[in-house]
Amino acid sequence: MYRRCPLRPPAALLALLVAPTTACAQSGDPTGDPRFEQAVDLFEAWLDAKMDYEKIPGMSVGLIHDQDLVWAKGYGLAHREEGVAATPSTMYSVCSISKLFTSIGVMQQRDEGNLRLDDPVSSLLPWYDIEQAFGDGPTVSVEGILTHSSGLPRESAQPYWTGPEFPFPTRDEIIEGLADQETLYPADRYFQYSNLGMALAGQLVEQASGMDFDAYVRSRILDPLGMSDTYTDIPAEHRGDRFATGYTRLGRDGQRAEATFFQAHGIAPAAGFSSTVEDLAHFASWQFRLLENGGDEVLGVNTLREMHRVHWVDPDFETMWGLGFAVSRRDAGRTVGHGGSCPGFRSTLQLVPAKKMAGVVMINAQGTNPGDVYSKMMETVGSALETVQGDPGGGTPRPAALAGYEGLYESTWGETVILRWDDSLIALRVPTSDPMEAMTKLRRAGDDTFRRVRDDGELGEAYVFHREGGVVDRLSVHGNYSRRVR
Repeated sequence: MYRRCPLRPPAALLALLVAPTTACAQSGDPTGDPRFEQAVDLFEAWLDAKMDYEKIPGMSVGLIHDQDLVWAKGYGLAHREEGVAATPSTMYSVCSISKLFTSIGVMQQRDEGNLRLDDPVSSLLPWYDIEQAFGDGPTVSVEGILTHSSGLPRESAQPYWTGPEFPFPTRDEIIEGLADQETLYPADRYFQYSNLGMALAGQLVEQASGMDFDAYVRSRILDPLGMSDTYTDIPAEHRGDRFATGYTRLGRDGQRAEATFFQAHGIAPAAGFSSTVEDLAHFASWQFRLLENGGDEVLGVNTLREMHRVHWVDPDFETMWGLGFAVSRRDAGRTVGHGGSCPGFRSTLQLVPAKKMAGVVMINAQGTNPGDVYSKMMETVGSALETVQGDPGGGTPRPAALAGYEGLYESTWGETVILRWDDSLIALRVPTSDPMEAMTKLRRAGDDTFRRVRDDGELGEAYVFHREGGVVDRLSVHGNYSRRVR
């Protein structure tokens, strides 16, 4: 089992990297294996282009295996104007990942006998008075809220997603607005994602426990898990410091502006939390630990399994939801987790319980997909981790003599990244939607000459590197040149 390693301050800029902060390498740590290193290089070459072309200011990512944050890095800038690098300890708004913690609080109260999943919400919250527009249908239940099948409208009665002010309501304003709202669908008919429902879930926790929501989550979930850098709302005291500056979507002018600083107030149980890659790694590891060892650390193991299990399948058979957790089936098997989107931020936390693997992606910009980054990280770095775990010590060092060819080459027609791969090189056209499919393997055919390896193993066209003053500065393919720019 790998030891969790302390994260170093931001490293110097390296070729193809965007100011990363790197997890330490130790004896027995897979990050030092050449197969892992080259997978990271491939992922970062893909990510470098994505960030540049989409003008993403910064992000932090992490790969968790069981009890260890095996690999974590920050890319780009937490604060663009000040030039402050993003790191794995940078705080971001995690938006709707908040719902996982609120759901755990509800299930704790269920297990303590203070509420039932089939309880009508109206029987638990004395001020709940939203109009039931479908009187002959089922009532809005606790389970319906946790699975987003309650029929409640998506939002409370305030325009809090409207910028630039983003006027998030207080608890009292949410309650006052209920009288002017009505259910959107009959309960148990359709999936309708509802921030209103999850804000009410936070009130269920307060009502059942007799505690303030923030105090409850801190004492019953965050502190026991060692999540000292996670808050139920954005901590204003860390604004401009540890908490990253958020940026808007990419405008038609190709720019991102600084987003309005916000706090979610009464919507916090649904979308207000802030956290770090390192803290969410604790959260993922706790789940793997509980599932493996059993017991009742924070939550009973059978309750966590219940939350991970599908409780709702939409009529289109595309949307599946557990209790608080989104559930999907990918190539790696059943995946549970949640994504988030708030003014200035996108994030995702995904767990593959069968493999005890999880990934975290946090981005301080709107309009870019963290799920895409997660998928590419798992297809490259995550896959390499599995390979190294299955064959520890099986990798051989990549030839140091080939490092002089690595870099970014640019022509009128696009960009090509050259990387060392196994005992030779690969060429990768960027940007690309699939780095594994887009890479071309090369085989040395002479001094500064390599040839493409076809799918059938035969050799194709030549990739010829040219030098100026002994240093590679150009690449020619089919007689046409690309100049090395990094």
